[in-house]
Amino acid sequence: MTINDAQKTVDQWIKEYGVRYFSELTNMAILTEEVGELARIVARRYGEQSWKPSDPRRQNNGKEALGEEMADVLWVLLCLANQTGVDLTAELQKSIEKKTSRDSLRHIENPKLKA
Repeated sequence: MTINDAQKTVDQWIKEYGVRYFSELTNMAILTEEVGELARIVARRYGEQSWKPSDPRRQNNGKEALGEEMADVLWVLLCLANQTGVDLTAELQKSIEKKTSRDSLRHIENPKLKA
């Protein structure tokens, strides 16, 4: 599935099952919430925090939940793009070009990144 396909699929789902898009402000708040849920899993799986015994996501060290939360973040981002008229494929391409132009040597020459 391409990014464009994903935007269309989410839009179709909203039209068929979701009644309408939440407001942009509501979706921004939901995106923040979803990023927080992703951060919680990353902090426990890769960081210094430990799982609470009552946390059901601690099973398998949050592996299944990690992908689920990433997909939730992507879903809400696709909603925001759709409702604001942003073509994420075009914007990602522009971002890659900008980073390549600006940072083509920056990371390669960064001694902090050399093993």
